[in-house]
Amino acid sequence: MRIIAGKYRGRNLKSPPSMQVRPTSDRLRETLFNVIAPRIEGTRFLDLCAGSGAIGIEALSRGATHVTFIDRSRKMCGLVESNLDLVRIPENETEVVQSEAEEFLRKSLTRRGRAGQHDNEPWDLVYFDPPYATDYLGVLKLFGEQTVSLLGEASLLVVEHHHKTDLPEQVGNISRQRILKQGDSALSFYEVVTGIVAG
Repeated sequence: MRIIAGKYRGRNLKSPPSMQVRPTSDRLRETLFNVIAPRIEGTRFLDLCAGSGAIGIEALSRGATHVTFIDRSRKMCGLVESNLDLVRIPENETEVVQSEAEEFLRKSLTRRGRAGQHDNEPWDLVYFDPPYATDYLGVLKLFGEQTVSLLGEASLLVVEHHHKTDLPEQVGNISRQRILKQGDSALSFYEVVTGIVAG
């Protein structure tokens, strides 16, 4: 895998050694960044189910100020850290956390009530790429939470899933604005919609 564009363009990244891990294809990664490129500069980015970390590292290369990498696998977190070292990304621009996605988001929601902490700021861009057999709804509900939000009003949540997986058009205060399909994969783009009354 190579970084496509930005200040680290052309750098090689280590790939997951196991075939059980499904990294985002180079073509789909390029499609993703063609869409979100204008929104990356200066953002806080969350790479959820990060795998090798290629998505978050690409975001850093293109101007994101901080990326949080989350993966439940200790080996994958180690691979992310190895790739960060390989590219020589400053430590203050990244955080790597070994955790299940839902568990991490629940803890983040709890911390949102504590003012003045860096990790209480909403994420500007989120990429959620779990195994395709995952139940996506639990994570979507946490992002759509209306009382305490993990996302800002201008934030974007991108979900990678199998093209035959039906994701909801709306969950809480997030609404799907766009879907792109490529081969067996698809990308669903969710944005915060204000003024929604829960049904």
